[in-house]
Amino acid sequence: MKKLFPLFALVVLISACGPKWQEQQADGYKLIVQKKGPTLGYTTAPILSVQGRAFKDLNRNGELDPYENWRRPAYERAVDLASRLTIEEIAGLMLYSAHQAVPSDQLTDAQKKFLSEDNLRAVLVTTVESPEVAARWNNNVQAFVEALGKGIPANNSSDPRNETSATAEFNAGSGGKISLWPSPLGLAATFDPDLVRLFGNIASKEYRALGIATALSPQIDLATEPRWNRFNGTFGEDPNLDTDLARAYVDGFQTTDGSRDGWGTESVNAMVKHWPSGGPEEGGRDAHFNYGKYAVYPGGNFKTHLQAFTKGAFRLRGKTGSATAVMPYYTISYGIDPEGNNVGNNYSHYLITDLLRDRYGFEGVVCTDWGVTANNRSIESFDGKCWGRETLSVAQRHYEVLKAGVDQFGGNNDMGPVLEAYRMWVRDFGEDAARERFEQSAVRLLMNVFRTGLFENPYVDPATASAVVGNAGFMQEGYQAQLRSVVMLKNHAQALPQKSGQEGKRKVFVPKRHYPAFAGRFGLFGAHPDYWDWPVDRKLVEQYYEWTDNPAEADFALVLIQEPYSGTGYSMKDRENGGNGYVPISLQYLPYTADFARAESLAGGDPKESFTNRSYRGKTIKTDNEDDLVLVRDARRLMGDKPVVVVISATRPFVPAEFEPYADAILVHFGVQNQAVLDLVSGKAEPKGLLPMQLPADMRTVEEQQEDVPHDMRCHVDTDGHSYDFAYGLNWSGVIKDARTRKYRK
Repeated sequence: MKKLFPLFALVVLISACGPKWQEQQADGYKLIVQKKGPTLGYTTAPILSVQGRAFKDLNRNGELDPYENWRRPAYERAVDLASRLTIEEIAGLMLYSAHQAVPSDQLTDAQKKFLSEDNLRAVLVTTVESPEVAARWNNNVQAFVEALGKGIPANNSSDPRNETSATAEFNAGSGGKISLWPSPLGLAATFDPDLVRLFGNIASKEYRALGIATALSPQIDLATEPRWNRFNGTFGEDPNLDTDLARAYVDGFQTTDGSRDGWGTESVNAMVKHWPSGGPEEGGRDAHFNYGKYAVYPGGNFKTHLQAFTKGAFRLRGKTGSATAVMPYYTISYGIDPEGNNVGNNYSHYLITDLLRDRYGFEGVVCTDWGVTANNRSIESFDGKCWGRETLSVAQRHYEVLKAGVDQFGGNNDMGPVLEAYRMWVRDFGEDAARERFEQSAVRLLMNVFRTGLFENPYVDPATASAVVGNAGFMQEGYQAQLRSVVMLKNHAQALPQKSGQEGKRKVFVPKRHYPAFAGRFGLFGAHPDYWDWPVDRKLVEQYYEWTDNPAEADFALVLIQEPYSGTGYSMKDRENGGNGYVPISLQYLPYTADFARAESLAGGDPKESFTNRSYRGKTIKTDNEDDLVLVRDARRLMGDKPVVVVISATRPFVPAEFEPYADAILVHFGVQNQAVLDLVSGKAEPKGLLPMQLPADMRTVEEQQEDVPHDMRCHVDTDGHSYDFAYGLNWSGVIKDARTRKYRK
């Protein structure tokens, strides 16, 4: 490599021209601020002065190497650095850490190990103690890796962080730990790409203040299977709405306003997921488990599921052009590969190289979903998800993933299997081909670090983090989005709003709710024991109404419930009793018998099963929270002719027929604060949300719909004659008809 500026030349330049920058001491690191160049953040890296400009000498060789030169394009810098890396260093770039909580600003021994010994640089951050602690932890990570090898910064990332909880409190003018917004399905219910873009713009500022430069989102799977338990993480079942919101979300996250090419210090890489869509899971079972590994396409609708990627996230309106990363889902997209290779999407050369790369021209990073190369112990275990490659070794699975065209391994802190895969490539294709393949992935991975400016300044100011993350303005925007996301399904005889008059507050009866012993998400996470409690804080309600425990005294009843929940579609008890283990997933409260389910499953087969038919036809399942239905019916009986207002928290479609006739008004939300619900019930705000999915008439139409086809269910029609179809919603005047419905309603 040619030495651009020997040390004696630097002295001459400095004395002749003088530096055009100033150094400042920041909180735990140093800053160099220059008039015509980026601000540099560093701790121990030497600084080179070239023509009065400052550059970091990250590899400490006394030269300004191309990858250290911020005046060069990101691609040139990435190619240069990739060529300098050892295979061990590239293998480290290919790792993506398991989930890392940040309870303090100090690195754990495990984190130091995977950063130094395994050369890992992509860190997945989960919970943080506070914005300030997150910022200091980031700075400690960056200082640690700055002193290693070529000085490659850590590219910290996060799953979605901004979703609210029902009990959170909003006070105008007050801040929080982060701004609180509806779930993705709630954002979809606004039918507003501009709002979603605003969310991305705000969330990206908060992420960067925390030291996070990559978002493992948005989840743009087309949710055409109503029973799927990840429906809530999507933008719903309509391909056009999904496409528009995917584009807006990525534009919002990746674009730094005022930047020449869109990239800057407020940009966050968007890793869209899950290619080619995990929406059409057979029977609604999820591919986190062996029993849910198959996505099926009975309607031949595979290409529609690609639309949000190919016409949305990959065709941005902003200057960044395309999402920079993609995560395939765990599923086996059954019957899609022309050569009949039914393997998990992360192992599919057809899906990753032939389609994603070659046909649709995606040039960014492809990162596996978490744990796809690990071993799977049993049909029901939540561990490795190596679907279609169960009989291979861990190293062989890494090799197959690399051959498919993937760049990075989610949830793997150990570079050992990656190095073994490299040796397999050398064995089969030669050293030059192996090196070329690894450098190809290295360039893609490094591009996402260069474009976000981390090589110049990966450090963040703890005070700024506290001021930016969850500031009052951001909290206000999130709360307004929550209000706009709630859908009013029914308002018989103008039961809403329930305004308190001049004579005093109206009296409300809120029945206690039974909280069954839920197993939690995927049957594992968020578990809690059985108990009874009020579903909303009494003090909050009393800001709007007078609370009474006597229905006879109340002016109206406010009944808060959750959608029906019957499990994940697999039962150990059924298997122990001689069945195949497969059971229905019900979207109704009362016990359900699957008389109209398929007699033969569309997909099946597993090394751990001696059969291929995963049908559950004729089996009966009970819903854990049937008492929610009882709650509504009892409220109707207790209230007589007085209004019963039902608020249902939903994460996916449900069957309204069981409780709708007993309710005068129904609001459905997809994750908002109870305060937002009360603002709507009381008339402080008007409902504006629209259904981002259909609500089925019964479970027969759920069974007879095709997993890959949107808008193919018979919808519930209520006692006022309204069909609960896609893009339906009410405001105080009646059925909403506006620019949104004209554009999206079928």
